[in-house]
Amino acid sequence: MPSKPTSLLLAAVIAWGIGAGTAPAQVLDILTAPKTLVDRAIEARSADDIVKDNEIVLAVNGIMADLGTIKASTEIYEQRLLVTGLFDDKALYEKFLAETKKVPGVKKLYWHVRYMSEEEQKRREKEMLDWADALALDVKVGLELVGTRVIADVNFRVAVDSFSTVFLIGRARSREELDKALEVTRKTEGVKRVVNYVEVRP
Repeated sequence: MPSKPTSLLLAAVIAWGIGAGTAPAQVLDILTAPKTLVDRAIEARSADDIVKDNEIVLAVNGIMADLGTIKASTEIYEQRLLVTGLFDDKALYEKFLAETKKVPGVKKLYWHVRYMSEEEQKRREKEMLDWADALALDVKVGLELVGTRVIADVNFRVAVDSFSTVFLIGRARSREELDKALEVTRKTEGVKRVVNYVEVRP
């Protein structure tokens, strides 16, 4: 559970993020910048690999811009692309899926974008997180990972959907590290389900 000062900081940064249209991953980078700079030394990835990831994310963001929507978000690690989101327009959803599948360089696509009509969303409104709550949960999980000594959090990416499902993607240096990351994530207040796409590799 974050301390009161941490909670206040989290609330302030989330409020700023909403106003600025900042993605959850960018908000987490702001909160964890000092530790991230240190941990970069243990992220066993080449600059070329990171560039490839960035190119893929930019391509997907370009697709969303062309379609005139921001109803999806991406996380990526070693060209393994995770996409989450919620669409109430079936044609737009299908177009986004088709165009995303064409993005070059993607080694594996984890597609967790949902189509759900406006009527169904209204019926299930009490089950669902709004954007700010999903962002808060994303940041909360990220901070829990940052605060756990045995976890090289820089190798992990976090995404949260509208139903409080947390997706983890990235690389763990051992099975023990992965097990700890999953334990910390599952125990984070507000998390209902965890989907693991983390690979174990020293």
